[in-house]
Amino acid sequence: MALSRIARATGLNIVMGAGYYVDSVHPDDMDGKTETDLANEILSELTEGVGDTGIRAGIIGELGCSWPLTDNERKVLCGAAAAQSDSGASILIHPGRNDAAPMEILNLLRQSGADLSRVVMGHLDRTVDKMEDILEIADTGCYLEYDLFGWETSNYPLSRIDMPSDAQRMDFIIQLIDHGYASKIVLAQDICFKIALTRYGGFGYAHIIENIVPRMRDKSISHNNIDAMLIDNPKKILTLS
Repeated sequence: MALSRIARATGLNIVMGAGYYVDSVHPDDMDGKTETDLANEILSELTEGVGDTGIRAGIIGELGCSWPLTDNERKVLCGAAAAQSDSGASILIHPGRNDAAPMEILNLLRQSGADLSRVVMGHLDRTVDKMEDILEIADTGCYLEYDLFGWETSNYPLSRIDMPSDAQRMDFIIQLIDHGYASKIVLAQDICFKIALTRYGGFGYAHIIENIVPRMRDKSISHNNIDAMLIDNPKKILTLS
C-alpha cells in the first residue's frame, strides 16, 4: 500500500483515516448501506485493517459533510459515532460551507452517542467568522482546527465568508487561547493541490513550522501553547482512548 511505502521510506508517521467524504463522491451502493453497516465497516478498518492489507486506520474521517447534510451523510456520521464508541478513535469533520454546519453536525454526533471531546471540527477558518459562533462550537468540548494556513486568496467562491489571511487566523487563535482553549486547538495546511507545494510556487509542508511559528512567537503566543497546538493536542487526538 502506498501510504505504508511512503511512511517507511521517509520515517514519517502517516495516519490513515476511515470513513467517507461528501455525498457527491459516495459509492453507488451507499443508499443500501445502513448505519450499522457503516459502523462495522469503519470499526473493521480501525481494528483489523483496510481490505486484506492488514494496515489499520488511526482516525475516523475526514468525514465529508455538505450543506445541508444529505441522508447518506447523516448515516455516515451516526455510524462513525458508533464506531468511535467501540474503538476509542477520534472523528475528524469536514463541515459544509455554512456557518450553521458545525453545530448541526456536532448536535447530530452528540445525539448518536459520540464523545465530542474526541471530535475535531475542521476548516473553521473558511466556515465561521464570528467569535461568538466559534466559542459556541468550542463550548461543546470538541477540538478546533484551523487548517488552511497558507491559503490566502480573495478568490474563494465556495464560501460566503472571505478567506482569512494567516495573520487573521492567528488572531482568532489568540482569542481562543485567551478564552482558555489552548488545549483544544490544532493547526494544519490542507495541502491538496499541486500549487501548494514548493515545487509549484507554494509554501509547502513546512509552512507552519518555518513561517507561522515564528510569527506566533512575535505575537506573544507562549512556547507551551505552541507545543500544545502542534504536539500535545495532536498526540491526544491520534491516541486511541
